[in-house]
Amino acid sequence: MSHVRDVVARLEHDRLRLGRSSTAEWVADILRERITEGVFWPGMQLLEGEISEALDVSRNTLREAFRLLGHERLLEHRLNKGVFVRILSAADVADLYRVRRVIEGAAVRRSREASAETLAAIREAVADAERAAVAGDWQAVGTANIRFHQALAALNASPRLDEAMRQLLAELRLVFHVMKNPREFHEPFVERNRELLELVEAGKAEEAGRYLEAYLDHAEQLLLRAYAPKG
Repeated sequence: MSHVRDVVARLEHDRLRLGRSSTAEWVADILRERITEGVFWPGMQLLEGEISEALDVSRNTLREAFRLLGHERLLEHRLNKGVFVRILSAADVADLYRVRRVIEGAAVRRSREASAETLAAIREAVADAERAAVAGDWQAVGTANIRFHQALAALNASPRLDEAMRQLLAELRLVFHVMKNPREFHEPFVERNRELLELVEAGKAEEAGRYLEAYLDHAEQLLLRAYAPKG
């Protein structure tokens, strides 16, 4: 119950961002962000009454937001039961990493053209993960890691790819929940993010691309191992 109260309190704060002309797209943005931050977890039911009240939006607006996130494969409607955060499969993991290799691989190979703003966002995400790791806050490390990869994808300088990456990374955060030991999963990538940043900053685009391929292979293998039947 305490977690539910925390979620509602967070959403009540979020509604300050909506203003008087709130739309389903803005509500969907907020819910997607909360999924990306790990506030909502796979299989969790999203209660229409509580969320619409917390955000101070109509149930029709909220239902439209749910529908939009359903198209993004983040939520699912279960007949006569309600709306739930989607539980991803091993096949979903493989497909997510297939897409990541395309988007992020192209991004790091364009890194010589990186803007100062994009590089600053990458540096900030790396530093935030390092601080969270020192504090032992592995959920915050996971959130910083998501921001790192979003900023990395921004090296493509494509708003459409940025949007695709936001949706993909929200799905990826749902996958993180399969790891029983978040520290074991996230800790190696704190240092690897720093190393990848250094390659990008040094203008070693091709080397950064090869490094990223090995990085993504390692992460995918860890996640798929967690999905494997135990026995």
